[in-house]
Amino acid sequence: MKVVIIGSGNVAYHLANAFVLKGINLIQIFGRNENDLQEIALKTGVPFSTKILDNADLYIIAVNDGALEEVSQLITKKNCIVAHTSGSLPIEILQGEYRKAVIYPLQTFSKSKELEYHKIPFFLEAQNTEDYLFIENLALKISDHVEASSYEKRKYVHLSAVFACNFVNHLFARAKEITDAHDIPFKYLLPLIEETTHKIFQVEPKEAQTGPSVRNDVRITKMQEDLLNGEFLKIYKTMNESIKEMYEL
Repeated sequence: MKVVIIGSGNVAYHLANAFVLKGINLIQIFGRNENDLQEIALKTGVPFSTKILDNADLYIIAVNDGALEEVSQLITKKNCIVAHTSGSLPIEILQGEYRKAVIYPLQTFSKSKELEYHKIPFFLEAQNTEDYLFIENLALKISDHVEASSYEKRKYVHLSAVFACNFVNHLFARAKEITDAHDIPFKYLLPLIEETTHKIFQVEPKEAQTGPSVRNDVRITKMQEDLLNGEFLKIYKTMNESIKEMYEL
């Protein structure tokens, strides 16, 4: 089984690293950004190209969603599987006469952060049983958590991830803007962030909620609103209203 990864971003970087660590026959990294491709090549020892796409049994397209359809047209081989890694796009976005699939890893990827690949859930889709078993066998070499997923389910998996990861991280960034503005080291919040995250491994998130909003402490919420303006005030009010609605306050 020969595999080519198309892309040079965070997802491509980590998939390439995971494949090499697990002995999967990754023969090439293909893309447009030569500097990023060189970085992956140095990490994995896999050759790269910006011009010639090698012959493979499986092509994994790990590019941003906006470029996926265009990039998928680069593959002209018919007797192969082409899989994209998007959580939000259907299998039909792939434009070619090859066999189509999806290999969606549910994780936030950064090149600077090492990951435990066996913990990453993989959601898979293919057009027939034989191809599904092929990509399932590949994913199981990397992860302990692999399952089939329809496009309808995968859309909601990705949506929930936006709430649980992207939005939460944005709130961390906003919190740091507040601490920076008032000469408070952000590191003081790290034990709180750690405990908040660890707590939901033991109790339901709804049960873990604390703070003035869930206590319906109007005096404190009003005082904190008076400390804020602009986008910060909008976020604060939106979050408070959402909490009150959830707990019927």
